[in-house]
Amino acid sequence: MTVSAVDLFCGIGGLTYGLSMAGITVRAGFDNDESCRFAYEANNLQSKFYNVDVRSVRSSDIAPHYEGADVTVMVGCAPCQPFSAHTRKTRLPDDEDCSLVDEFARLIKDVMPDIVSMENVPGLAKHRAFDRLLGTLSQLGYAFQHAILSCVNYGVPQTRRRIVLLASRLGPILLPRPTDSRPTVGSLIGALPTIEDGKSFPADPAHTTLPLSLRNRGRIRQSVPGGSWKDWDDTYISRCHRRAYYPGPYGRMSWDSPAPTITTQFCYYSTGRFGHPEQDRTISIREGALLQTFPIDYRLIDNGDAIVVHRLARHIGNAVPVKLAEAIGKCIMEVANER
Repeated sequence: MTVSAVDLFCGIGGLTYGLSMAGITVRAGFDNDESCRFAYEANNLQSKFYNVDVRSVRSSDIAPHYEGADVTVMVGCAPCQPFSAHTRKTRLPDDEDCSLVDEFARLIKDVMPDIVSMENVPGLAKHRAFDRLLGTLSQLGYAFQHAILSCVNYGVPQTRRRIVLLASRLGPILLPRPTDSRPTVGSLIGALPTIEDGKSFPADPAHTTLPLSLRNRGRIRQSVPGGSWKDWDDTYISRCHRRAYYPGPYGRMSWDSPAPTITTQFCYYSTGRFGHPEQDRTISIREGALLQTFPIDYRLIDNGDAIVVHRLARHIGNAVPVKLAEAIGKCIMEVANER
């Protein structure tokens, strides 16, 4: 049984890698960010990266990657920022921000893959673009299910929540079943070597951070795991902290708990609870990748390339957690094997 997939909005390959762990051959990834090419192809050797805007992709670009397949699969995670709770607080208007979801629906209609999956932030469910996507699937005869899933139930040590959609022309398809695994921050990054703030570990250049300012070094020294700015001396508390209701920024993670959602800005101490549980620094790029359940040997940087921390953080924060992707892949394989 050959199950072949294409990954739209593939990024550095979190979804591709997880699907391959479930037994699916992902033959191509499409993304408009050329800087993702190295990590995608270096870790997903069976796949080819295409640097292209999905708006310009046609069925003729996808069809060759399905040759010889018994079951065809199309997956994707349209860029989520327009639907993020950090961006919008209410139902989104019917505007250009949502065009990529419509492009995904267009390609489903043109290609008619056997199985479709999409992962995105929960806010997408409130948007008319998602309603249109479901309408397209219904008109084309797909059976589908969707729900907002807590990633910690699928082996991902984060409070991250995502909407997952699975659709099939081969019969009913089920959403991933929760696992018994409940990993914590400590179980994923507790064994990594100690590094200094702003420094890299020589054997793994991705185990690195942005340096903290002098003021933020003072703040993190007074921060405790799971605490907030309320643990600091008054000299470190700004007016904006007193007005804020959210205690996460400038916080430390806790060894025995899941991490917060790993966002594209986890390299910045001020944007969330991204402080290391013990060391006076933010979590490193490698630690962020591990909390996204990438394997520790996932190659993020080509030898000799400059380390651009904020870009690597964006790559990792945008990725589908590998363990969630694997759980999705297992659901796809269950339907494929019943064919």
